Amino acid sequence: QVQLVEAGGGVVQAGGSLRLSCVASGRDISNYDMGWFRQAPGKEREFVATISRSGEFTYYADSVKGRFAVSRDNAKNTMFLHMYNLKPEDTAVYFCALDLQYRRVAVHSDEYDYWGQGTQVTVSS
Repeated sequence: QVQLVEAGGGVVQAGGSLRLSCVASGRDISNYDMGWFRQAPGKEREFVATISRSGEFTYYADSVKGRFAVSRDNAKNTMFLHMYNLKPEDTAVYFCALDLQYRRVAVHSDEYDYWGQGTQVTVSS
């Protein structure tokens, strides 16, 4: 079993920044690709970013490209999402996820096997 715990959410004004973290336990995450998703009220869960097991490869949704950066510290079993120039439309619950299968890019939620409980990000205008 894998447990994922997100932290770092909060309320920020438009144009501000936040850093989310996702701490894993139960497995060594260096063997797995991981991702971030978000879900706004009344909307489907949507892909935000993914990072390869080594951290060398990253891929982003167009809506966050150039403003968000995903990184990981495998020694600490932790993944991060650095969010800059936040917009009101970024308001959502953010989830981290882990993919047990090797894929080049995983952007669909059903490709991930373990999920955290989520952390709320609210961007005020």
